[in-house]
Amino acid sequence: MLDAFSDVLRVIRLSGGVFLEAEFTAPWCLNGRISADDCKPFVAAPRHIISSHFVASGHMQLRIDGEATIDVRAGELILLPRNDIHCFGSDLGIAPTSASDIIQPPQVGGISRIKCGGGGEATHLLCGFLGSETPFSPLLSSLPSLLKLDVRATALGAWIESSFRFAVSEIAAGRVGSTTVITKLSELLFVEAVSQYVASLPAERRGWLAGLRDPHIGRALALLHARPTEGWTAEALAQEVGMSRSVFAERFTALVGQPPMQYLTLWRMHVAAQQLREGRGNVAQIGFSVGYESEAAFSRAFKRQFGTSPGTWRKQSA
Repeated sequence: MLDAFSDVLRVIRLSGGVFLEAEFTAPWCLNGRISADDCKPFVAAPRHIISSHFVASGHMQLRIDGEATIDVRAGELILLPRNDIHCFGSDLGIAPTSASDIIQPPQVGGISRIKCGGGGEATHLLCGFLGSETPFSPLLSSLPSLLKLDVRATALGAWIESSFRFAVSEIAAGRVGSTTVITKLSELLFVEAVSQYVASLPAERRGWLAGLRDPHIGRALALLHARPTEGWTAEALAQEVGMSRSVFAERFTALVGQPPMQYLTLWRMHVAAQQLREGRGNVAQIGFSVGYESEAAFSRAFKRQFGTSPGTWRKQSA
């Protein structure tokens, strides 16, 4: 499962950082979500944002509209894969303040800060994000609106937590090179949170992550990722994984959410976007590298997926 997941992370290339350090004293309550502007000190404004809150000390409650309130304690990380507007605080029954109204702008090279509350029990938060220029829709649609991870309970919990704190202190001191450390740690925690979520899925669950866990469909996904230029058909994939074509196509579509050949096109476009972003050859060469013999056919497929031509997308990404 992790090999295919790692393929996706490599291709969509998550970037991130901790943009806000907050100190609260009870009672306090905020609402908001991360904006593209919050990300600018670390990366160009990403098209998709996964927001996060790490409770360094104390505790809080958090709620997304229409969902249950959860408790978050010291050492726990909250990830919001769709960056939903949310309310968080010591008491969600009091009128919330907009986070954007009380943020103190960062010093040069530093991070933004919030310090507020009623003088009661203290809570220390580190708020961050992971962003992507090319969000992978099958993954995002498989994730819940909220993931919670107890960092201290992970295999490398103590090391991760101490490294996280150290990197944030370095950024706060203006040593922005530590943003790379934060990005890698944030990605590591995202992988761990998703892995724990997959392990908890019931057998009947549908979605791309459930597809990775299925022995036949997971194998098919691995083949498409490993050999995207091959002239695959649903029948050829079915033979590779030991299923009849009709049963395979039905199961693939039910789990992944789209037919095998449609998924292959999506994956090819994401691989091509990665190559365009990294400057690997001209448009025709990149199209050929993902299975298109015609530059025109590749350009049409790319524009259908991303809404712009490969050349324009490359310029915008640069």
